[in-house]
Order: sequence, then structure tokens, then C-alpha cells
Amino acid sequence: MDTRNIGLRNIEVADTKICSIDGENGKLIYRGYDILDLANNSTYEETAYLLLFGDLPLEKELTDFNNKLIKYRAVPESVFLNMKNRPLTAHPMDVLQSSVLELADYDTDRSDESKEANIERAVSLIAKIPTLVAAWDRIRNNKEPVNPLGDNSHAHNFLYMLYGENPKHEVSKIFDISLILHAEHSFNASTFAAREIASTRASIYASIGGAVGALSGELHGGANIQVMKMLLDMGSIDKVEDWIKRRIQSGGRVMGMGHAVYRTTDPRSEVLASLSRAISKEKNTKWFEMTEKIELVTKKIMWDTRKMHIYPNVDLYSASLYYSLGIPMDLNTPIFAISRIAGWNAHIIEEKFAEAAPKPALYRPKAVYVGRYCGPMGCEYIDLIKRKFQPS
Repeated sequence: MDTRNIGLRNIEVADTKICSIDGENGKLIYRGYDILDLANNSTYEETAYLLLFGDLPLEKELTDFNNKLIKYRAVPESVFLNMKNRPLTAHPMDVLQSSVLELADYDTDRSDESKEANIERAVSLIAKIPTLVAAWDRIRNNKEPVNPLGDNSHAHNFLYMLYGENPKHEVSKIFDISLILHAEHSFNASTFAAREIASTRASIYASIGGAVGALSGELHGGANIQVMKMLLDMGSIDKVEDWIKRRIQSGGRVMGMGHAVYRTTDPRSEVLASLSRAISKEKNTKWFEMTEKIELVTKKIMWDTRKMHIYPNVDLYSASLYYSLGIPMDLNTPIFAISRIAGWNAHIIEEKFAEAAPKPALYRPKAVYVGRYCGPMGCEYIDLIKRKFQPS
């Protein structure tokens, strides 16, 4: 059996002060603060400040930070014009990735790579990504983008730009909590991609662009879309059990169940379940009850057939939550980016400007070559005219 650690599982690649995950006990910590404490008491703006600067803000610091976010919400009109030239079928994550990279063209201080300049860029990106996501959804539906508000919260402003009208306070608060829960998660695939790119001394725009690309895959940020597709395929709560049985018996995966790090319930899932329950009750939808049954049935079948404990991850209940909020399915992953941009930025700043030893180094992992082997001297080049097909 191959005992190597594939996929860098459990390989320590860098030190970080940003986030800690206790997978055995289901604990997630942002800069020393339990995620459940933040979800119950904080706001996304305050949490983003914490991730970026290392401490919870004082009142004036939070006011200044909020004012900067409001100031930076607008994006250049030419970015919208370029969006309008794209096929309406373009995927929102592809549009977001290219638009983030395009923002670099409007940075008049690109040559300034100081920590202060990069923090300012980070705040600007946190503010602009919701504008980009909302604008594309409206453009692809033949509507004009809605200008960002000059006040109100980050969550409220995004929903306003998306819907074209002010959301209820309760809906904004639910969405705000969801953003807090998704804001950071240590060295996940997209965060590692951002840090790896930053380690080359590439710009923060290049690093965030790479993170968006990594997030777009269905095994990472796209997983909650797969959960919602699963719910839609089932259609009703009475079909959940048979559907799950068939999926597991065929060797398939039940999306939203299990995690690479947690060996118990993902703490974010507990909060998202309560939010999904609340919004499903308000909107009178079936999606929370179906999701809850997926969790219970999958747990039982996996234990009965394989004596394996399995628990929900962050994607299971976020799918029904966003769907019940009337958010298009393919915006689930861009919304993930709206939140995770805070964590990505914090890691990029840490990667570029670590104060303690060891200093950041260019990432260069080692691969195990398992390709063609022709003997001790290697393969001999054969002229094209004499070459015959030889299987590898």
C-alpha cells in the first residue's frame, strides 16, 4: 500500500497566526476567537478587520474600516463594459476571476509593494468583489448593474445590488452571519493557492485571481452547488432515503457530508443549519427538512454498513440557505469568494510580510516521478521517420 501523503494532507508547510482548526473536537478559531462566538456577536466587517489586522477593532477603527469599504465599493465603468461584452452564458466564477485581475489595471500605485499599500489593496478588494458578483448576475439577466449604497452593511449592500431593492433586516443579518462563517479556514485549497502565488512575489491581484480559480472547483467552493443539485434531484423528503441508499451502494459520494479535516461536526454547519431552519420557516420551503433528513440518513447508513462516523460540513446547509434566499445556484461559489476574500487577503499579507522566522520562501514541493522508465541511461531519441508507436 502506498503510504505517502498525497495531496499534502497533514504536511506542515508554513506557520500562521490567522486560523486554527481542531478537527478532532470541531473547533475553528480566527485569530484566537472561536467561530461560534464571532457568529453570535460579531459582524462580517468586524471579523474581516480581525483577520486582516490581528485584533478586534476599537470603535473608531471599525468606523474608519467601514468607511473605507463604502468608499471602495464602486468599480470602474469599463469593467462593467467588459462584462457586457462577454457571452451571457459565461460562468460567474470565470467572470469574477478575470474581473479581479482586471482591477490591477486601475491601481495607480502598482509599483508600491509595501505592507501598507497591500493592506489598502486588500480592503479595496474586500469591498469590490460583492459589486462584481452582483453586477454580473444583473448583466447576464439583461439588467443594468445597481450602484452600491453609500451606507449600510456589507451583507445588506450585496443583497441590495443583487435584488435591486433593500432586503429585510433579518435576511441581511442571516447573510452577514453566513459571511462570517465562510471568511477563513486555514490552508484550504484556495488559500494555499493564494499563498503559493504570493510566495513568488506576484501581486495581490494575481494571488486572489488564483484563489478564485481554485475555489471554483466542485470539490472546494462548488460543493454546495452539488448539494443543491442533489436536493433538486430528490425533489421531496419521501425520496431522500432511497436516493441516499442508491448513491452509497453505487460507491458515490453524498455531497455536504464528510470533511478532510474535521472528525466530528463542522462547527460552521451547526450555525448554518439553524439559519437554514429559520429562513425555510419564513419562506415556507421544504429544503431545510430535506437537508436534515439527508444528514440523519447518511449518518445511519454509513454506520450500519461501514461502521463509519460521518458528519455534515459547511456545504450541506449553506446550499438550502442560499436557495431559500432566492440566490441563483451558480452564485453560491462567488458568494463564498465574497466572504473568503478576507481570509485570502490576511494570508497573502502574512506570506509577503511575515515578521518572525522562518521567513516565507518560494513554495517548491517535491513530486515522485512515476512516468516512463527506459533503463539506467534513460530513453533514446528516435528520428520521426523511424519512430513506431510504443505504449508508455
